[in-house]
Amino acid sequence: MRDSAEFTVSAVLLEWYDRHARELPWRTSPADRAAGVLPDPYQVWLSEVMLQQTTVAAVRDYFLRFTTRWPTVQALAAAPDEQVMGEWAGLGYYARARNLLKCARAVAQDHDGRFPETFDALLNLPGIGPYTAAAISAIAFDRPETVLDGNVERVMARFHDIHDPLPGSKPLLKEKASNLTPSTRPGDYAQAVMDLGATICTPKSPACGICPLRDPCQSRVAGTQAGLPQKTPKKPKPTRYGHVFIARRTDGAMVLERRPDKGLLGGMLGWPGSEWNEAPIEHTPFPAEWKVLSGEVRHTFTHFHLILRIWAAEVDDHSIPKHLTVVDKHSFKPSDLPTVMRKAYNLWSGQ
Repeated sequence: MRDSAEFTVSAVLLEWYDRHARELPWRTSPADRAAGVLPDPYQVWLSEVMLQQTTVAAVRDYFLRFTTRWPTVQALAAAPDEQVMGEWAGLGYYARARNLLKCARAVAQDHDGRFPETFDALLNLPGIGPYTAAAISAIAFDRPETVLDGNVERVMARFHDIHDPLPGSKPLLKEKASNLTPSTRPGDYAQAVMDLGATICTPKSPACGICPLRDPCQSRVAGTQAGLPQKTPKKPKPTRYGHVFIARRTDGAMVLERRPDKGLLGGMLGWPGSEWNEAPIEHTPFPAEWKVLSGEVRHTFTHFHLILRIWAAEVDDHSIPKHLTVVDKHSFKPSDLPTVMRKAYNLWSGQ
């Protein structure tokens, strides 16, 4: 049975949230929610998928563009893949965009355009893992699910003075978070803990003096809060290398290729190129007077660093293989390219 003090903690945090909740374009404010305005599950889901591995500041404009262009899950489900991937360009982790479309289509086709409310049902949708299922169930449908993101992990580790390092301590942190999750207003509570971690219990220099949980916080009492949560040291990322080939047709059109659906940048348009490994082969995509450019492109993915050499050529229509995509100069937009491909374009265009 949960201790009554834990319910007091939740009540204090909800009172703080009522006064200090962040204004976010996908959020229903606590005042609106109290007045009976319900969150839009589509917007909750979309924001949670976008926020994976990405900051609020980076997501805000993408979210507004998506919901303006596709205001409902049915509208998104009906959108052509290339349009959605183009709007996603620059946000990174492109598997999320592919799963976004799969999930939207599953909701539209199998659930009559309505997101299921329960954790288990949400978990069966494409691209929705335990965290996202818990977040949608709690925030959109006010179910008492335990939402455990990086902010919540930090708050729990400090509040309970837990020194076991992440990621091994995740089960313990989830247990502690679950014990604090109230049956009343669980959606607002989940957002309150995330807001506390984002604005006060920050990774560096937490503002303990204005924290609503400062008195019962065990790490503040012990003076250990700045070093928590502890993390198991990560292995150094390896470095891979590659070649990309930027060809411009004589009329200004650009020659691109669509990457395979599976793998990094899956389904995205980019420059033809080699594999990315320790010793890539300089295999040109078709015969032309290729010239290597000075400089190189550096980009970091989740699991490795990448260094690319850039080759360029001016070509005529007859030398371009049919499997490549030619985009005329009026339709080509560098902003539609994935970030690493846009870096290559910027290096090419500057020479």
